[in-house]
Parts: sequence; structure tokens; C-alpha cells
Amino acid sequence: MSEETAGRTLIVTLAVCAICSVLVAGAAVLLRQPQEDNKLLDRKRNILMAAGLLAQDKSVDELFANIDAKVVDLATGEYANGIDPQTYDQRQAAKDPARSVAIPPEKDLGGNKRRARLAPVYLVRGSEEVQKIILPVYGKGLWSTLYGFLALDARDLTTIRALIFYEHAETPGLGGEVDNPNWRALWNGKQAFGEQGEIRIEVIKGKVDPGRQEARYQVDGISGASITTRGVENLLKYWLGEDGFGPYLARLKAQGAGHG
Repeated sequence: MSEETAGRTLIVTLAVCAICSVLVAGAAVLLRQPQEDNKLLDRKRNILMAAGLLAQDKSVDELFANIDAKVVDLATGEYANGIDPQTYDQRQAAKDPARSVAIPPEKDLGGNKRRARLAPVYLVRGSEEVQKIILPVYGKGLWSTLYGFLALDARDLTTIRALIFYEHAETPGLGGEVDNPNWRALWNGKQAFGEQGEIRIEVIKGKVDPGRQEARYQVDGISGASITTRGVENLLKYWLGEDGFGPYLARLKAQGAGHG
């Protein structure tokens, strides 16, 4: 092959690479906003599911009008001013040392290592007052981090109304059964806290005996998925505790549950 032919081949190859790079970069820019919009829509849909409001006869945005999104300073339990809850990214904040804190190993029940200083919360309003509080929760299972939403009844801030996980990579048929509607249904009506305010919720091995007094704090384990279900219990204990949403829930109780 002559040097002239080789040179032309190189030029054509470089030109094709340059054109492809421009096309890929352009596509990425054009698709960025639709991707962000879809991400927000999916988050709203999962929050509505936890709130028990998802319905086929209304759009997600119509239904979400019943929910007030706020951002909480986890250390104080106070609402943070000047932060847009629709665009605030708790996961990204947890990776930023300036916007997060390291979790001491002895307190890191969820296995997260760091947590953001701020977290979004979602208040489900009825005609006059808040009916449910939706809290984002996450922590390690067997193979992955489980991301979910916990719904608490705003009247007492201890009765669980729903626990859903919308993202994880647990084993289908085993740990993946956290998505099973039958298992999800077991959480409704369970008590997160005891009479003295201590965290009591737990996932036990086997079936809950409804005749026992402890049954109101217990949820059936998932057969063959003890590590995943232990992870679910641990992440709930972390996020309901003093290093998670504990100060926020305490503030709501002091103000009178249901007023947000």
C-alpha cells in the first residue's frame, strides 16, 4: 500500500471518528433533559405508590399535587431553606464531603459509610392536615444497595403504612422478593416504635405469630433471603434512629403529629 493511500485511509478514519464523536455528544446533550424528566417522573410514581395514591385515572402530576416535598436537615430535624426538593439529589450529596458526613462504623447499620446532611421528605396532605410522611430509606442487602420509601401514618408517626423498594439488584426469587406485593402488604399497620419511643420494628425468621404481643412490631422473613431481610431491618433502624430521621420525627411529634 502506498504512503498516499495509507494517509488517505488515516484521514478518513479520523474524520469518521470525529463525526461519530460529535453525534454521540450531541445525542447525549439532547437526551439529558428527557432523561432527567423521566427520572423525576419515576421518583414521583414511586412516592405515590408508597403514599397509596397511584391510580390509573389520573396523571402522576395531578396526583402529586397532594404531596408537599421538603428538604430536612437531618442533624436538627428542621426544614432547610433555599433547597429545591425537586432537584436536590441525596445520592450525589452523600458523595460530596462538603455536603455529607461519615457514618461511624458502630452506627452504620445500613452499611452506607456516608450520608448526606440533608434529605427530602414528602408530606401527603388530606383536606386539612398531613396524613402520611414519606421518608427515603436505603441500605445494603446481600448484593446491592436497596433504595426505597417508607410511609408513616402522620397521626402517630409510628404506624407503618407502606415500605416499597424501587431499586436494587437482589437475587430474583430470593432477596428480590422484597418487590412481591404480598410481602409489601405485610408492612401496613406494623409499629415502628415501642411505647417508650424505642425502635421495635424487625423482620423475623419464619412467620409472625399473630397471637403474640410482639406481632405488631414484626414482619415475616423471606425464605432463603436472610441477609437481604436483615439488611431491610438494619436500614430501617438506621433511618428511623437519631442519625437518620429521628430528630425530624421528634420535632413533628413535639409540634403535634399531622401538621408537618
